[in-house]
Amino acid sequence: MLSRRRFRKLDGILLLDKGLGASSNKVLQDARFLFLAEKAGHTGSLDPLASGMLPVCFGEATKVSAFLLDSDKRYITTATLGYVSTTGDAEGEKFNPRPIPAFSDADLEAVLTQFRGNISQIPPMYSALKKDGQPLYKLARQGIEVERAARDLTIHSLTVLARTNNTLTLDVVCSKGTYIRTLVEDIGEQLGCGAYVSMLRRESVEPFGAFRMYTLDELRALAEQGLEALDAVLLPLDSALPHLPSITVEEAIIIRLRQGQKVRTDHDDAELLRIYSEFGEFIGLCESLRGVLIPRRLLAYTSTHL
Repeated sequence: MLSRRRFRKLDGILLLDKGLGASSNKVLQDARFLFLAEKAGHTGSLDPLASGMLPVCFGEATKVSAFLLDSDKRYITTATLGYVSTTGDAEGEKFNPRPIPAFSDADLEAVLTQFRGNISQIPPMYSALKKDGQPLYKLARQGIEVERAARDLTIHSLTVLARTNNTLTLDVVCSKGTYIRTLVEDIGEQLGCGAYVSMLRRESVEPFGAFRMYTLDELRALAEQGLEALDAVLLPLDSALPHLPSITVEEAIIIRLRQGQKVRTDHDDAELLRIYSEFGEFIGLCESLRGVLIPRRLLAYTSTHL
């Protein structure tokens, strides 16, 4: 039984390929049980309708999860034209049918151009954002709609992969806070016929675009070979932080930093630095300010997988 399993302290990042139908929390817990990890968290949920990359952070990796929440994402989505949905996707009730106007590729490109670069977007009611402590989706299920402030975001790229008489398949690279459902709805309105998301897959989360994802079925097959086979697919914690500068420090300095002390440094000012030991061990994050190294988020390693 699950209650009799002996969970272990484990540090690392798993790139989980979430399947359709399950919640992000469900697949997170499934992965946690397979790895027998004491502590786990994901970095940005995917709706049951959506599939794709869901980074799972085990143990001390949860200390770098915020960087993944803030990172750019790439999605492939199919927009079905001619209707809108109460939820913005295929799970909602379809209404307001409208004829799909004839538009050329050039017409479509002119519409998509409006959504590239820095734009503002009003979050959907069916979202986890909260109003007075209440998730918006719970209010929406009660038929309550509240005013939402527009949010600034960036659509780095927006291209058409395929189109049919009533669908568009789009490749979207965007900043944090982007709602693909809202993007599709807004494009549908500009086309004059409405649209909703009928397929959504998250292809990558920066900086993991070049790394392999693993489905739960693949992980279950590895689990039959033992925990070592599972642990081999985990990424080290600092793989989430390649954009940050790094320095190597002596053991005596590491001890002081772990005690919360500030130490002198000749490094330039930096909001965050990756700190490594002389043996290449990732120690954590510090700030460098006016010649002083200030501990900000140091790791307390509890396993051999770093």
